[in-house]
Amino acid sequence: VRALLADRLQGRPTRANFRTGNLTMCSMVPMRSVPHRVICLLGLDDGVFPRTAGTDGDDVLARDPLVGERDRRSEDRQLLLDAMLAAEEHLVVLYTGADERTGAERPPAVPLGEILDVVDATVRSPGGRPAHQHVVIRHPLQPFDARNFEHAVLGAAGPFSHDRGALAGAEAATRPRRPVPPLLASPLPPMADHDGLVPLDRLVRFLEHPVRGFLSQRLGIGVPEEDEPLDDALHAELPPLDEWAIGNRWLEGRLAGADPVTAQRAEWLRGTLPPGALGNALLEQIVAEAEPVLAVGEPDRVGEGHSYDVSVPLPDGRVLAGTVNSVHADTLARTVYSRLGAKHRLRAWVLLLALAASHPDRGWRATTVGRGAKRGKPPQRSLLAAPPRDDAVAVLGTLVDLRDRGLCEPLPLPLDAAHSYAHSRHLHDHEHAVLDELTKKWPEAFEAKDDWHVRLWGAQSSFADVSAARAGDADQRHGATERETARFGALACRLWWPLLDAETLESA
Repeated sequence: VRALLADRLQGRPTRANFRTGNLTMCSMVPMRSVPHRVICLLGLDDGVFPRTAGTDGDDVLARDPLVGERDRRSEDRQLLLDAMLAAEEHLVVLYTGADERTGAERPPAVPLGEILDVVDATVRSPGGRPAHQHVVIRHPLQPFDARNFEHAVLGAAGPFSHDRGALAGAEAATRPRRPVPPLLASPLPPMADHDGLVPLDRLVRFLEHPVRGFLSQRLGIGVPEEDEPLDDALHAELPPLDEWAIGNRWLEGRLAGADPVTAQRAEWLRGTLPPGALGNALLEQIVAEAEPVLAVGEPDRVGEGHSYDVSVPLPDGRVLAGTVNSVHADTLARTVYSRLGAKHRLRAWVLLLALAASHPDRGWRATTVGRGAKRGKPPQRSLLAAPPRDDAVAVLGTLVDLRDRGLCEPLPLPLDAAHSYAHSRHLHDHEHAVLDELTKKWPEAFEAKDDWHVRLWGAQSSFADVSAARAGDADQRHGATERETARFGALACRLWWPLLDAETLESA
């Protein structure tokens, strides 16, 4: 068994010899010509057998071969012929005929394919079918496939498999298909906060991604993450996410006080950049986008940054508490390498409301600076003015209410789509026109492919799956002159309109 495993791990074909009452396993080199009743040859996959005739750098003879010298491929072909001729009653040859993930057909090793061609050329079968179809049996990939339990389908006189568990799976697969039930038949009961305390950071994280908040904070469900293999190749270009990571580290280092030379040296030492001039060009391009963002946000970062503990009594008797960082004088200043998006502005808004409600004696404001909408465009800056304390407490109460409802059932509130809808409605665009526009853009939108949304709505979800529910009175924004018919629209306006009323968005 140890020899068999070693052969298979090293990609060498293996020969199994069945004697009366005995089983002998070996590579194809020992006992290749000894006759046996049954001989099984394993691992005759294309690219694995025969062995490649690779040339080592110090093998002088291999670089200029002569007639009569060793040829591994020819030797393996002879070994295959010897093993086949040694079979007295039965010959079984196994190879991987399909990709284990995609099911795409894979060819056998070249010598085995040639043998099948000889079978077709020398044998005639009834009905005119190619003769190799009578000797090649393609086994199903899954053990619960119904073909494993059908009479004489896979070469056996009866069913091929004897696994009762797999049989139960095959029987279940033949039953009528049922539509996928909804995640929840009805909303869950309200989730009680510990000691009546609502953590500020958990509120912000929920509002940034309500579906993720429901699945993770309430149900404790995550999304599977694929383990990417370590990449040791040198690339001339980097994926967008890797470029963003370099720019984000650069900006964070500069905000922490590092000079440009130190930040540049740190990136080179990490080894993430392409080599030589290619890495220099990429780093210069990233710095060219990061430095203007840093410069635009610099006037807001006056003096040393401070942290403020906030504690806000909410209308329902609970307390919103947490810490707000990066406060310079009366300004909550945030600078990000990302393109200025909805979640950056929403986070600044919630933190600003907490400051205004907890420390009402200051004239607070929040600024968020990020890159422009497209490469080469100037940075964008969001300026938010804090409302009076009572208004700030009321808005925080609304946001906490959204969180409470979103922890009882997933809210149809993808953040970017909700912001686009609320912004258009804030400009008095017609409701149905805005919904039609979002419906057209949804299939290509990033949020449609978001892992959390796919887990909830499915990979082929349409915008109708998000906006189909009708709005109730509890969904509407109080004081609005127009009422939304779709629940998605009502929740979007309730979340975003107070922010839009207080925001000034400008390009530097």
